[in-house]
Amino acid sequence: MTSTATQTRTRSFIDLRAWAADARPATPSADPFLTARADLPLADGPISVGLIALPQGAGEVTLLPAEEFIIVESGALRIEQSGASIALAEGASMLLRDGAAFTWSAQADTRLLFMRRRGGPAGDGAIIPVDTDAPLEPSGAPLAELLVGPTPQCRNHGDYKSSDGELMVGTWDSTPYYRRAMAYRHYELMYLLDGGVTFIDAAGTEGTFVKEDIFLVEQGASCSWDSQVHVKKVYCIYRPA
Repeated sequence: MTSTATQTRTRSFIDLRAWAADARPATPSADPFLTARADLPLADGPISVGLIALPQGAGEVTLLPAEEFIIVESGALRIEQSGASIALAEGASMLLRDGAAFTWSAQADTRLLFMRRRGGPAGDGAIIPVDTDAPLEPSGAPLAELLVGPTPQCRNHGDYKSSDGELMVGTWDSTPYYRRAMAYRHYELMYLLDGGVTFIDAAGTEGTFVKEDIFLVEQGASCSWDSQVHVKKVYCIYRPA
């Protein structure tokens, strides 16, 4: 990410790779997947975002206490559940449903970024990889009253949507467009697979994110969107009903 102003802690966009570089995960008191964590300071509520620092080795999670999106920030991870094995390289992601039980292994120190939602519907414990190669279907464009210039062509593939419709994970792409600032009713964690986008928040802070950046737009932020090239991203969205 490049930035033209110093970001404050008002609700805005947050470069998660930059934040994680200085984060200090807790010393694990049990399995590191659940305890070797650092939390990003956010407003009180059902959403938490942060870093998991896994050491080289292996572990077991017997019960995940909430549904959680994870993305490999660095390193690589293997997760096994009920005889199925899923390998996650850097940039790969998945949704772990509430109640999931699994083993994990890492051949070197590995860092994950997560977005957790507490208090949602009871889950079935499934693990759902994000398929960034899945075919994308046409989806809705930004609100016409916020657009400056042509309406973009947007496409989407959803890998997961909670039963209450509030948490969604998938892949999205779009032709270039400029959208005036809108108020975000939701949290959105994004990983850019292609392209770049510039945000300007209500305080005038400007930041540009490019391919392989991982970032969060906070609920309550007001940000514009300016993409001059095709953009493709993985997303995890929490939008309360």
